[in-house]
Amino acid sequence: MGGSQNEFKDQDDQIDCEHILSKGLKEYDIKLLRSMKGFGKTMILWLISKERSHGYELMSKMNDISPSTEETVRGPSKIYPVLHDLEEEGLIEGAWELHGKRKVKYYEVTDEGIQTLHRIKKVFRCHKTQILEEFWRDMFSQNKE
Repeated sequence: MGGSQNEFKDQDDQIDCEHILSKGLKEYDIKLLRSMKGFGKTMILWLISKERSHGYELMSKMNDISPSTEETVRGPSKIYPVLHDLEEEGLIEGAWELHGKRKVKYYEVTDEGIQTLHRIKKVFRCHKTQILEEFWRDMFSQNKE
């Protein structure tokens, strides 16, 4: 079974961006990077890399970050297909546990999941531009307003 949050730290300051972009990405990495749906999947993978979780916990965390108080962003019909997809790709691994009379499936990140997060992080570091940095600061900085 896989990694932990400590394994996802910057491992190198020197990044070969040409290699990362031309040969360093796997097919699923590219799929995650190409779509906005990939952002949600990447967020879920990242959450699982922080601590093993079950579907309801992940759904709650995703709903907690939603700006909408009217409706949930991630219901069971949204979260479980993502978890199944990540599991099928070998990025997470699930194991059933008995809690009282209920079975709950807990997910942990695999080594491949950690490597996927690391590759995606490198892509974003390679594509760091002034406008992206300004966007992230403006949209997500807690120091404003």
